Amino acid sequence: IGLKLKISEKKISQYVNPNEWNNLISDQNVTLIDIRKPFEYKVGTFKDAVNPKINSFREFPKYFNKLKKNNKVAMFCTGGIRCEKASNFLKQRGFKSVFQLKGGIFNYLNKINIKKSLWKGECFVFDNRVSVKHKLSLGSYSMCRGCRMPISVNEKKSSKYKKGISCLYCYNKLTKSQKDRFSMRQKQILIARKLNKAHIYQKEY
Repeated sequence: IGLKLKISEKKISQYVNPNEWNNLISDQNVTLIDIRKPFEYKVGTFKDAVNPKINSFREFPKYFNKLKKNNKVAMFCTGGIRCEKASNFLKQRGFKSVFQLKGGIFNYLNKINIKKSLWKGECFVFDNRVSVKHKLSLGSYSMCRGCRMPISVNEKKSSKYKKGISCLYCYNKLTKSQKDRFSMRQKQILIARKLNKAHIYQKEY
C-alpha cells in the first residue's frame, strides 16, 4: 500500500511546537511514536518513544492498524515530512487526536535547552555530519563505508570495524572481493589526502 500525501490534506495534523512538546509527551495517555527507521531510532530518540520498526511506508499500516482509534498519538521524525504522511494515514483511518512535533527533531534540538530536553542520544542526519546534538552541533557518530550504518564511538572499538571498509554490522556479510575493493578505495583516499588532492571517493561520513 503506497501512502501518498494530497495537497489538500497537508494541514490535518495538530502541530505542537517544541516548547509545548514536553508536556504533551509526558502525558501517560499519549502514545509517543518515532516513525523513523530503526537505525535512526538507535542513534537517539525521545524518552519512552516507541519505534514501529518499519523501513518503508508500505509497512506502515501493519503497525498502525493495531492501535486503538481513541488513542492520543504523538509522532515525530527528523524534519516533519514523514509525519505528514503518517498523520494523513491515521486521519483517514478515523484517528481523532493526532499530534505532530512542529519542525521535527531538528527544530526541537535547536530550540530546547539541553537541561529541559527529553531527547536521549543524538539525531541521525542524511549528510556528512552523520549525527547532531542540541543546538545542531556536530555529533559523535561516524558512517561505515561498507554498509552506510551510523557507528558510535564504542562500536568503532570493535575488531570488526575497519575504517572505510567494514563494521560490526556488515563485517560478516561482505564478501572478500568487496572488502578488498573497499580497502583499495580507502588507500586511494588516504593517498589523495596526503597529497592534498581531491579524490572521487573522498566524501566523508
